[in-house]
Amino acid sequence: MNLPENLKYTKDHEWVRVEGDEAYVGVTDFAQGELGDIVFVEIETEGEDINQGEVFGTVEAVKTVSDLFMPVDGKVLEFNSELESSPEVVNEDPYGKGWMIKISITNASQLNDLLDPAGYQELIGA
Repeated sequence: MNLPENLKYTKDHEWVRVEGDEAYVGVTDFAQGELGDIVFVEIETEGEDINQGEVFGTVEAVKTVSDLFMPVDGKVLEFNSELESSPEVVNEDPYGKGWMIKISITNASQLNDLLDPAGYQELIGA
């Protein structure tokens, strides 16, 4: 199981890569594996302020549709437009090219509530 050390993780299987007061958000390798082949990513919240735990989009796989939850309070700055034509990138490179949104963090203290790789590994029983 690939769990990069430089990321924070949520109990809902999103990851966060913090870069200053901004961050990239995507789904974990575990999540994409559980979902199966991803066929569509829908993010219609660009430019919106979203609170921690609220839905910022959905990801559709062959068998299911899953909500995507905001890991911390923030404003959605950018959607990874590459996913519109190539949603399978989430399966192929969930921590790199498969990022979903870039956000401006409005409550950095919430990052302390997220899981480190060891905590996430324990959550998923890996």
